[in-house]
Amino acid sequence: MSYIQTENLTFTYDEAEEGESVQVRKVLRGVSLGVEKGEFVALLGHNGSGKSTIAKMFNAMLLPAGGKVYIDGMDTLDESLLYEIRRRVGLVLQNPDNQLVASIVEEDVAFGPENLGVPPKEIRERVDDALKAVEMYDYRLNAPYKLSGGQKQRIAIAGIIAMRPDCIVLDEPTAMLDPRGREEVLRTIHRLNREKNITIILITHYMDEAVQADRVIVMDSGRILTQGTPEEVFSQVELLKQHKLDVPQATELVYRLRASGFPLPECVLNVEDCVAALEPLLSK
Repeated sequence: MSYIQTENLTFTYDEAEEGESVQVRKVLRGVSLGVEKGEFVALLGHNGSGKSTIAKMFNAMLLPAGGKVYIDGMDTLDESLLYEIRRRVGLVLQNPDNQLVASIVEEDVAFGPENLGVPPKEIRERVDDALKAVEMYDYRLNAPYKLSGGQKQRIAIAGIIAMRPDCIVLDEPTAMLDPRGREEVLRTIHRLNREKNITIILITHYMDEAVQADRVIVMDSGRILTQGTPEEVFSQVELLKQHKLDVPQATELVYRLRASGFPLPECVLNVEDCVAALEPLLSK
């Protein structure tokens, strides 16, 4: 069994306008997937595809309507395991302001360990380690509201790291950030994955972020549309376009040039590879 495993997972929301009967909306429709420990997975899909819902199920914020979610073999429906599951899987939301609770950075990072009952001396060590891990130690006495968006998101990530999780799920953590803030956050989560072997599940709308993952899972209408390495997924340009999904800009350019008859590789994922592929043609 994978570190995170879902089996035929279903989930529904009950929706009702004022004065109307309740309508049931099915969000997940039999999703089965696995994420290995230490893996970096990008989860893609347009709005309403179910990706944010499934993210909240990975740390039992939401529970299955049908099927199962297992975290390191633990069933999220077992209430006695809820504490341990949430300790192992941390969730970072899109807006960092929704996760910052204290007036001083280091107090905010300490909030999680304090609620876990960690001894004060160990909390001090965890807070320092977490802030150093996201390169925010020098800001430990600052007020969070004075920080940039990227810095706030890194503090939110530090608060999760201080709880010593095995896995961090990030639900569009760069959606509200400028390019510099995006780069700061991405650099941080890649370093945590590489150096601390923390499993990363990144939900994103940015295809250029997804190409940096070990594996990409694409969701559509509550089901898995396709999955594989970035090369395997983004080589399926026609399939993704049929479902109104984007591909990286470099991939799109090479796809269009190939369609016009230029001899280029099937799948180019980044600017550097795109330049290398185009250079021989431009030099002729």
